[in-house]
Amino acid sequence: MTMFSFDIHKVFDQFLYHKDEPLIFNSGFFLFLFLGFLCIYTLLSKTHRAKLTFVTLFSLYFYYKSSGIYFLILIASTLIDYLLANLIFYSKEKSKKLFVLVVSLIVNLGLLGYFKYTNFIHELFSLGAGLAFEPLDIFLPVGVSFFTFQSLSYTIDIYRGTLKPVDNILDYAFFVSFFPQLVAGPIVRAADFIPQIYKPTFVSKEMFGRGIYLICTGLFKKAIISNYISLNFVDRIFDAPTLYTGLENLFAVYGYALQIYCDFSGYSDMAIGIALLLGFEFCLNFDSPYQSKNITEFWRRWHMSLSTWLKDYLYISLGGNRKGKLRTYFNLFITMVLGGLWHGAAFRFIVWGALHGIGLAVHKFFTGLNSKFIVKENFLINLLSLLVTFHFVCFCWIFFRATTMENAWEVIVQITTQFKPHVLVDFLRGYRTTVALMLLGYLLHFIPRSVELKSQQWFTNIPLVGKTAFLLLVIVFVMQTKSAGIQPFIYFQF
Repeated sequence: MTMFSFDIHKVFDQFLYHKDEPLIFNSGFFLFLFLGFLCIYTLLSKTHRAKLTFVTLFSLYFYYKSSGIYFLILIASTLIDYLLANLIFYSKEKSKKLFVLVVSLIVNLGLLGYFKYTNFIHELFSLGAGLAFEPLDIFLPVGVSFFTFQSLSYTIDIYRGTLKPVDNILDYAFFVSFFPQLVAGPIVRAADFIPQIYKPTFVSKEMFGRGIYLICTGLFKKAIISNYISLNFVDRIFDAPTLYTGLENLFAVYGYALQIYCDFSGYSDMAIGIALLLGFEFCLNFDSPYQSKNITEFWRRWHMSLSTWLKDYLYISLGGNRKGKLRTYFNLFITMVLGGLWHGAAFRFIVWGALHGIGLAVHKFFTGLNSKFIVKENFLINLLSLLVTFHFVCFCWIFFRATTMENAWEVIVQITTQFKPHVLVDFLRGYRTTVALMLLGYLLHFIPRSVELKSQQWFTNIPLVGKTAFLLLVIVFVMQTKSAGIQPFIYFQF
């Protein structure tokens, strides 16, 4: 009898796709894979074509581990958009360019529509016809919304004449499939990323330090704060809101606001950090959004790559603010409704988007009034504005998080009719760890940007052994709070 057993089949099985175990950044298997990847990448970093080929193949494998055989869709989408982009660029007639662009829109939005909205349309038809709704068995490939939007930005920019197509399809495949941001963003623009492909691989001391720092903070946000408050509090309340008081439901809404921020910004931090270690820079995707004093500012700070994409490719295409005030309000509203639909095919996402669209239109209306009606800013006004904006965003999150419209209504009813503030002490005792993590999360969120930048600089300047120790410490904390099952990132479903 040997002390250690080794089963080659189990080892090999780890490299195969498993539907219930997607490859995510905060898993031990990804850490193992990435260390091996990094060793080979370092050896190939001086050879341009070999480096791009290796990273592209690894990215396709990464996507295979997330979506199985559907990685072929990513390959097909890459081939089609590469060819269509070249047709747009080399066509002499504007009508032909427009026709090819429309084909690109149909292909990409058709792909998105089939996987995300077929069952929604089927449900609407069933309801209208008075038939029982039986959902079709359609698998939603992870991150399909992200890489289709990313690919669309490429063809649209070429049509607008602001970008030239790449000469080699491998360069385009590298851009579309680059694994750090492939499955949950940020949505990287071709104009920002493709020029970096042709530069020599270089990771400065600042890039390395910031990369490790962002990976650590991202792991902490996702694996410690987000996962814990989700599994131990938020999910319980939203699964059965009528079993809990209004006070507990309200805290669950606050908890979810922090959960989704830590989950999504945590992924973005890790994606940006990993890209920095490979010599590539992404734009900031979150900028302390709950510090916003109005809803417009919130969307300048929340999921910035999506909000700017919607502004540049949808809002402006609809006419933006160039066709009068009423049309501006309508354009804001319809942009956010479609943004809600982008997140998911359900009425609750439409409501979520519509509420934000109304909020943006109302803010636009008031900022357009004569300055004599605008109250001069001071500390109390700023604080009140921040609290109103935060609670409006939290109210909208109820529809985003709820499983159904009925579920959302139950949460609202409990908060407004069954608040029962006398349970506060018992609640704080029963959920002391959750409340402590929520308090910590919000305190960290409201740290001034200048302090955060100084902490990044301090981390960059400490020796490598210090960086390693800090990373290991975060990993130990993650292992201590790890749940039994895999906790995918929230935006994997979008």
